[in-house]
Amino acid sequence: MKKFDKDRLILAVGGPALAIVVAVLLTSVVLVASGLNPVQPYVLMAEYAMHADIQVLIVNQAATYYLAALAVAVGFRMNLFNIGVDGQYRLAAMAAALVGASVTLPGPLHIALILVVAMLVGGFWAGIAGILKTTRGVSEVVSTIMLNSIATSIIAYLVLPAQFGEARGNNLTTGLIPESGWFPGLDLGEAGEIYGFTVVAALCGLLYWLVLNRTRFGFDLRATGASASAASASGVDARRMVLTSMLISGAVAGLAGMPVLLGDAHTYSLDFPAGVGFTGITIALLGRNHPLGIALGAVLIAFLDKASPTLDYNGYEKEIATIMQGLIVMAVVISYESVRRYGLRRQQQKVGEELAAEAAAAGEGAGTGPKNRKEVSA
Repeated sequence: MKKFDKDRLILAVGGPALAIVVAVLLTSVVLVASGLNPVQPYVLMAEYAMHADIQVLIVNQAATYYLAALAVAVGFRMNLFNIGVDGQYRLAAMAAALVGASVTLPGPLHIALILVVAMLVGGFWAGIAGILKTTRGVSEVVSTIMLNSIATSIIAYLVLPAQFGEARGNNLTTGLIPESGWFPGLDLGEAGEIYGFTVVAALCGLLYWLVLNRTRFGFDLRATGASASAASASGVDARRMVLTSMLISGAVAGLAGMPVLLGDAHTYSLDFPAGVGFTGITIALLGRNHPLGIALGAVLIAFLDKASPTLDYNGYEKEIATIMQGLIVMAVVISYESVRRYGLRRQQQKVGEELAAEAAAAGEGAGTGPKNRKEVSA
């Protein structure tokens, strides 16, 4: 049986746990400074989340966040900061909605077409940043931020009635996708419906883990992220890995809008959720790029989003949850650095203990050698 490694467990969960604790403490300080009860808001949100309909909303929101965080995590594993997931996700959702609304196909084919379009558009938009980085050395942070802004302008232009959009009251949409393009969900009656795409999101997480940890491509990706020069020396094309990673990251980002598009809205409009990509960065950091950690982070952030409205009805500002999310981002950086330093100290301590044990063993061997020779001569 494999020996339980306490240090490994601490390094794995210590960072996220410490970040959450620090964020809660700092939020409580803000509440106390405002003359409010520092505990009651958490109790109110926990009680509110006990309602079945709120739990459904949390699960549905977590599915979207999970896919966005996976897209960010793919880049992180390559030491790439794909900050353009939000633009890739929205542009892909808009294009997929346009195509989905313009055709009528049998259910599986219709859904498959929408998904392929979303992944291709998301991958294409991220691929622009990948090409700029591999050919011109442009930082993916700069290029993806700029591409976010360009994506917003393209979306605003294409949804105009003069182009491909439809005016519905004060809103602009891409038109309703026929029912054959809706992704079936799990109907829970009065509690609502869980998006069927939640299952797809979970499968994407499993595929992410298998590819990274059980394939040669995943090893090359992680190796290139750790040291591009070392990976190149071992025969890995670092530039190709950068471009491939950005394409995959963008393709996954394209799927992030599918839970809402195929499970609820069935159209893209100007009030389609925005900022999902930036939330995905928080979740990927909190989950340490591990699919299980990302899932827990997605549920936590979704809980803060969907349970916070109850604060308005109980004398608190719902922005408390937003403050806590921001503090989690700050605390993640500090806590991970603290855990990293702890890991280095423990590693040095273990090496010292092993060297001391070897020296002691060598000393005992040297001490018994002459005695044994005297016994033999006698």
